[in-house]
Order: sequence, then C-alpha cells, then structure tokens
Amino acid sequence: IANVNTAGYSRQSVELETAGGQFTGAGFFGKGVNVTTVARAHDELLTREAAGSQAMASADEARSTQLQQLEKVFATGEAGIGYAAGQFLNAFVDVASRPTDASARQVVLARAADLASRFRSAGEQIDAIQAGVTSDLKASIDTVNSLAQRVAALNNQIAALAGSGHQPNDLLDQRDQLVSQISQYVQVSTIPADDGSMSVFMGGGQSLVLGNNAVTLAAVADPFDPGVVHLGVTDASGDHAFPDDLMTGGSIAGLLRFQKTDLPDARNLLGQMASALAGEVNLQQSLGLDLGQPAGFGAAIFSVGLPGVMPASGNAKDASGNDVASYVNGSGDRVPSVSLTIADPTELQASDYTLRNSPSVAGSYELTRTSDGLVRTVASGAIVDGFRVDVVAPLPAAGDRFLLRPVGDAVRDMQRVLDDPKGIAAASPVTATIDASNTGTATVADLHAVSNTLNPDLTATITFTDDVGGYSYTLVDTTGALATTSGTGTWQAGQPISLNGWEMALNGVPKTNDTLTVEKTAYPAINNGNARALVDLRDVRMVGQQTLANGTIVPGATITDAYANALSDVGVRVQSAGIAAQMSAAVAADAESARSSKAGVNLDEEAARLIQFQQSYQAAAKMLQVAQSIFDTLLQVTGH
Repeated sequence: IANVNTAGYSRQSVELETAGGQFTGAGFFGKGVNVTTVARAHDELLTREAAGSQAMASADEARSTQLQQLEKVFATGEAGIGYAAGQFLNAFVDVASRPTDASARQVVLARAADLASRFRSAGEQIDAIQAGVTSDLKASIDTVNSLAQRVAALNNQIAALAGSGHQPNDLLDQRDQLVSQISQYVQVSTIPADDGSMSVFMGGGQSLVLGNNAVTLAAVADPFDPGVVHLGVTDASGDHAFPDDLMTGGSIAGLLRFQKTDLPDARNLLGQMASALAGEVNLQQSLGLDLGQPAGFGAAIFSVGLPGVMPASGNAKDASGNDVASYVNGSGDRVPSVSLTIADPTELQASDYTLRNSPSVAGSYELTRTSDGLVRTVASGAIVDGFRVDVVAPLPAAGDRFLLRPVGDAVRDMQRVLDDPKGIAAASPVTATIDASNTGTATVADLHAVSNTLNPDLTATITFTDDVGGYSYTLVDTTGALATTSGTGTWQAGQPISLNGWEMALNGVPKTNDTLTVEKTAYPAINNGNARALVDLRDVRMVGQQTLANGTIVPGATITDAYANALSDVGVRVQSAGIAAQMSAAVAADAESARSSKAGVNLDEEAARLIQFQQSYQAAAKMLQVAQSIFDTLLQVTGH
C-alpha cells in the first residue's frame, strides 16, 4: 500500500510452499510454510504495449504542439497576409482615380511596407520555430542518452545478481520505468538476455543498450543546412545520421516529421506567394511610366530573398578543403558552381529541390522536387517550375549533391525598396484614341503594357474591315528607325487586341471602317493605364501556375486565394494532428491502465486482504482466549 503512488512499482507478493511434516508416533504433523521467493506482478506483453502506445502518443503530441505554433504564423482576418496583400493592390484604385495625388501614392507605399513587413515577420517566426525544434531535439537526445546509461548500469547490477536464484524486483521495476521514459522520446523494442539484462533497440534495429553498454546518440547537422539537426549515433568514426523515416514513435519522431514536412511546406508556401506577388508587381511597375521629369519606366517596389543553393557538407573537397564544385566570384565570395535564376515567378512551386549528377545521362543532372518526389533529368540552362538552373565549371563531382531553394528564403529578406511616391508608375507608355467618325459603339475599356518588348515609338493604327471583328493594322515607327509593319487579326468580345507588347480591351462593338490609334503617351502625369493594370493584379492567378509537358497551362491562384489555401492547408494539418494526438493518448491511457491493473497496487484487493488478516488475527485471539479460560478453570479446580 505504501508504494501505491510510486511510479513504475510492480506489486510484490510472497510465494509460499508447504514445509516438510514432522514425524511423530501419531503420524506426520505439518510445520507450516516456507517462503520460497518474493515475486513481482509483471506482464511482459502489457508492458511492451504500454511503452509502444506511449511512444506513438508522444510523437503525435509533439507534432500537434508544433503545428499549433505554426498555425499562429498564418494569421486570419485583418492581421493576415492575404488581407494586407488585398489592401496593397486596392490602394492603386485611388492612384488610378487621381494619378497626380501624392497622398494616394503615399498610401500605396505605406501598404507595400506593411505587406513586406508581414511576410518578413512570418519568415522570422518560422525561423524561430525551427530554432526551437532544433533545441528540443538536442535536449531530448541528451535525455535519452542519460536514460540509456542508467538502463545499462541497472543491467550490470541485475546481471551480477543472476546467481542468487531470486529476481531483484526493485531493480527490474526501475529498469522498466526507464525504458518507459525512453519510449516517450524514441520508440524502442526490448530483448531479454539469459543473465537478466535487457537489450534495447530503436527503429531500423539500431541498438541503444546492449548489456551494460549504452550507445551514444547525437544531434547530427543536416548536410545542407547546419541549422537543422537529425537523430544519429556517435562511434569511433564520427557521427552518423539515421533516416528520419526510421523513427516512428516518440517525441523525437514527431519533431523530425514536423521539421521534414510541415515546416518546409509552410516556409515554401509563404515564399511562393511573396515571390509571385513581388515579381508580378515589379514587372507591371516596370512597364509603366512614373512622375519623373522626364517620365521613366518604374523601378521595383519590392525585393525578396534570392534563390539559394546549398551544397552538401559531404561534397568533394580540394586540397584546401573547399568544395570542388565552387569558385570565387567577382565580389570575392566563394559560391557553388550551381546557380538559380528566377525565370517566371508565377510558375514557382512551393518546394525545395535536390540536384545531383544524372546516373544514366552523362552531362545531365537529376532534379528531384522534394514536395512530391517528382524526378526530372535536366541540363545546364534548363528552366523548370519557373526557375533556371545553371551549372558552370568546375563541374560537380560524382556523388555531389545540392539543395535548391527557389522560394524558401524569399520572405526572410522581403523589403519595400521604393521610397519616392513619384516613382509609382501609374501611366501607360501608350494611349489609345478613337476616330470621331466611327459608326460602331466600340470604346477602349483598358490599355496597358504587358511586355517589356513594347516600343512606345511605334504608332499602331487599327482599322476594322467588317462588322464581326476582323481588322487590319499598321505599326509605324515615329523615329523612322524601323520599317513599317502591317497585318490582320480578328477581335472577339471579351478578348483583348495584343500588339507591340500591349493589350487593349474594348467595350461595345466596332463597325466596318472604324479606326483606333495607339501611340506614345504624350502626358504621363494624367494617364492611369498602368495603375489600372496594377489594380487588375487582384484577379490575376499568379501563384503556382504550371505548364505541363504537353504545353497545357494549369492556372494558379490569386494572391488572396493562395493565402486562403495556405490557411486551409495548415488548418487541416493542425486539426488532423490534434485528433491523432487525442486518439493515441486515449490508446496509451488504456494500455497503461491494463498494465497497471496487472502490475500495480490494487487498493481494493489490499483492503480485502487486510480484512482477511484481521479476521485471522481475531480467530487466533479467540483461540487464546478460550485456552486461557480453560487453563484458569483447571487451576481453580486443582486449587480446591
């Protein structure tokens, strides 16, 4: 009863056997009982099930806890990135209404700064979560090492008592309790030995304790990112990491899973949105004219973190210890031979990539998208998922590996880089006019530049040749440097006319011989064509567009929809992880209850035994009382 609240204590009971009878002339008389040993109530199967279910519960709880922290990065409502992005693009409405209004332009810059700050803050929070995971992993590994050494020490003590013929119950209880504590960090299996010691193994058959020897676990730095650690072992040749997938239970497994999947996915989702939005805004800004004197094409509004290339720590080294596949650039910095360049920010995917020499095609490289395992064989200069891969001499050696992060570092350094309100390029470089003699109802709904190939010195004259949209056009260079070009086309309702790097949308219906002229903007200060194009980015599906191998384009999502999708993705993970944690905790509680009912102290049973002992004592006392009464009576009779 005294040990009812002692953790890991197994109920102990005395095992008795009949003592040999004593011979007398009247036969053999019993001599009572002898104590053979003190046994503990223990069930190996229930103990293993309790430890295994506890390992799964700890893994689910660790991941659920981290996901709840990650969910806070994706704020909802007015505190969210999606709201800030919408407010930023909506601010161009006022600029389009009043192109020369300095206050409207200042609002755009203020909201741009707020948006960049929110992206950057989200990136910093993710970095802080990663640092916390790394710290937790290191602390957990140190704890497991301490527990494993204590198990090894107990194995030594237990083995030393193997010749006594009796089990050291208290030592066995302590060892089982330590194994249970280890299971909270890593899932283990145990194998008993003939001398009473117990070997403890982790996932993949890696030994943790063999007899009185404990293996030392280590937090092994990721080969690409030293800020990330994995579980490994230390031996005479150094530290060796385990594949994360071998760890299926324990809080360490939960942290590793979160670090491998959930955290990179969140970082890349944010980076994908930041890269796409900054790229499209900066592109459209560069196609318009600002309020400078003279007006010039717009400078970038945002900057984001550059795409990163991380060589593996095990890549081939030269005599100086530098990577073979690296060189010193013009700035004096040593950089990898592999580099990334963003080609189309709208096609960037929310993923990291690994690159190595192709095992089957000489001179080519195997590019693996880590988010879904898609493998491609590419050559230097290939454009994949919106970025270009270049490999220059000195070329990677056989076995070299590189981690490519097209968007992973984008939010970390996102900034608003335009400070002058006059620098907002609200004007379109070209302006459309409608001939006063036109008989149709066609009017210009929108005209803006869509490509930096636009030449504002080319004046386009469009003449409709029928009433169903057919037209002819001429492009005349007002400087005389280029020859006049001409052509024909067909306009359809809802479709723009595209020429010379601009697009023009029409309202109404043109008639035969109706004429439109598109020429260089004469007064940029009062033109709002590019501001309207920037407003239209609200509805552009700019995030995550894909071009399939057959040329089919799969549209992406608008910036607000992309953030909503990210919120949904993280929310589903949080919910599913929470449910898994609740279920596994219930299973672990049931398993522990089953083990405790077998091995633990049962107060009801002990109370019943106390009553039995009390009644036995009372019966014995009654016998003594009767015997004393008889003796007293005999003495009284004898005395008379």
